[in-house]
Amino acid sequence: LTLTISLRILLPWSPFTCTASPRTHSTNIKMRSYLQYMKRKVKGSPAPPYNHVCQVGDPVLRSRAVAVEPGAIQGPEVQKVIKTLVKVMRKLECVGLSAPQISVPLQILALEYPKKMLEDNSIASFEARGLVAVPLMIFVNPQLPCESICGYSASVPCYVSVEVSGLNEKAEPVSWQASGWPARILQHEIDHLNGVLYIDRMDSKTFFNVKWEEYNE
Repeated sequence: LTLTISLRILLPWSPFTCTASPRTHSTNIKMRSYLQYMKRKVKGSPAPPYNHVCQVGDPVLRSRAVAVEPGAIQGPEVQKVIKTLVKVMRKLECVGLSAPQISVPLQILALEYPKKMLEDNSIASFEARGLVAVPLMIFVNPQLPCESICGYSASVPCYVSVEVSGLNEKAEPVSWQASGWPARILQHEIDHLNGVLYIDRMDSKTFFNVKWEEYNE
């Protein structure tokens, strides 16, 4: 009897405690957590850059990213971050992603827009060092989602047009004037480099779960 009680205390995920228990949901959560813990113990924890997007609550999303030295841009570590950013961005079919979102606190961001958004079909993917955003005009709160606050959206004020400068993946100087939707996404990613999330700027009354209607069906 003493041994059984001890097992229940140490192993709350055990089927002995799950059966006919009023706390089944809580026990299942503990079981999944334990299995995830064991998986990490066996395989080891993944190291950044991640192949997934960090979620709100992760401290890396609240840190100010560090500038990358030009001489390091073409090195294997930074190139790996850039390639991972593009891969994750395309996998999620989003138009922009920053290095902090894959747990790398560096001033790197990747942008990729559908052809209809730009006059050409170019991919804007560059390392942002000493990035400067020059406000030109304000427009009213567009709705904005974020892969790091998955499943939610809100209206966030931003500039209708900005000018940015930095270095691309080849360490070449680049500058760009963006307007409309591209400008909105660019400002969002620059905020990530400064540890700012859209919930810091949003109109709180517009914050909603994008699948709220499904919960009522």
